Amino acid sequence: MNRRQVLWAGGAIGVSALLAACSSNEDGTASTPSAGDGKPKNGGTLRVGALGRASAITRDPHGTQANESDYLIIALAFDTLTVPGAKSNTAPRLATSWESSADLKTWKFKIAKGAEFHDGTPVTAEDVVWSLKRLRNTPSGAARLPGIKADNIRAEGRDTVVLVSDYANAEFPVLTRFTTFVMKKGTKDSELAKAPGTGPFKLDWYRGGNARLVKSDKWYGPAVHLDAIEVTMFETPQAMANALLSGQIDLASNAGAVAARTAESRKDVQVLRRPNDMAMPVVMRTAKGSPFADARVREAMRLVVDREAMVKQVLSGYGTVANDILGTGDPAYAKSIPQRKRDLAKAKKLLTEADFDLSKTYELVTTEDIAGLADSATLFANHAREAGIKIKVVKQESGAFWEKTWKAGDFYTTYWGTNDSVIFFASKTMVGDAGQNESGWHDTGFDTAYRKVIGTADPKQRATALKDLQQIEYDRSGYLLWGMADGIDLAAAKVQNLPKLAGYGRVQLEGVWLR
Repeated sequence: MNRRQVLWAGGAIGVSALLAACSSNEDGTASTPSAGDGKPKNGGTLRVGALGRASAITRDPHGTQANESDYLIIALAFDTLTVPGAKSNTAPRLATSWESSADLKTWKFKIAKGAEFHDGTPVTAEDVVWSLKRLRNTPSGAARLPGIKADNIRAEGRDTVVLVSDYANAEFPVLTRFTTFVMKKGTKDSELAKAPGTGPFKLDWYRGGNARLVKSDKWYGPAVHLDAIEVTMFETPQAMANALLSGQIDLASNAGAVAARTAESRKDVQVLRRPNDMAMPVVMRTAKGSPFADARVREAMRLVVDREAMVKQVLSGYGTVANDILGTGDPAYAKSIPQRKRDLAKAKKLLTEADFDLSKTYELVTTEDIAGLADSATLFANHAREAGIKIKVVKQESGAFWEKTWKAGDFYTTYWGTNDSVIFFASKTMVGDAGQNESGWHDTGFDTAYRKVIGTADPKQRATALKDLQQIEYDRSGYLLWGMADGIDLAAAKVQNLPKLAGYGRVQLEGVWLR
């Protein structure tokens, strides 16, 4: 999975009063039904709409999944070691417990008792080891399992997996939540389409991005109430929302603000909001040769944007202003760092000092992968024009964007569907050797602060180092994070007990039931 998953994975939703009244389990599902007579009903098929494009379809659990529909299907059929939790950043899934050595380099994960693949084969530590090594050997494996070499992953008995890091990492369990999907040892690439997983649902059929999954009788977790889930891929939020409003689907995932406004007056539709769920930052390449290599230019860009206007116009008010630091959902998020505000005079001064060429027109590449992304690029270009910066917005087809522009372009928009921890984003996108280093940023001070954070278990020392890390990100990174979008799902009134967590938690649908 990539950030996007993490996207939907996502880091979006405020929940309606209906759901907000419910308490939640550690995995983020509601602990009591959100409506109805109070007792879950068994049976029925949940019809889910999710965004995706035919050109970006993948079936590989360890591949780059640009489609939310693909990630949803994979996450229903395959389990990761851990998942995001409601009460802590990390909750058990296929791994029921974990512990580290005193030096924080060796981590042991215990596999759930009774866990089986859909074909009835017991899950062993060897299966997990094989899966993690496969993951580690993917092009972005270093980012997915930072500090872990494939040779340092081994089994200890039938139910324990041992991973040894090159460096101390108190945060390592956090990194096992999104992409550590477990498959049977020896699964060939040609077998991925029919490979059995360990998740609460097993694949019944798959056609062109659409799928039907049925309840697995091998599931080792809590009771699953639904008989099946059908996933339909939609290329636009509007088409998906229309399908929900016309009764063709029961749940529209990430439908967007426009759909929410349309549905608010409908008594037969629930509008579910996850506040601060999705980041849609502008990425400026920091590497030598880029127009944005000078930190003063990047700061100027962050000063020209009108953040309040972006939230109001791009997100229709369904979101909040951000401060150029990824991880706003982290309890350790540095709220003490002053909110950056628009300052055209200072921006112009910085551009002059950096000898930035205002005679040129700079291309800002964007996509229409998610609602509001292209609009954010256009509005930002308008704001920049007031400082004399000429920007041409270029809309690129999704597949071409992820293949050619992402991680390589000088100036583009991206998105993360998870409001995750500061350290998560640092490890994935900002440390020098991160596999998803979107801006090509290499900052010795930032890398040192990151190592200090993950290398200490002392709360006070960690808090100080984490604040330093966020200050450096605020001052010098390649991100312009103007706001956080609420994730918005639309659901038919009969759909009960939807997950409350943002991001990856949103795809954990095993607790849902139909009234």
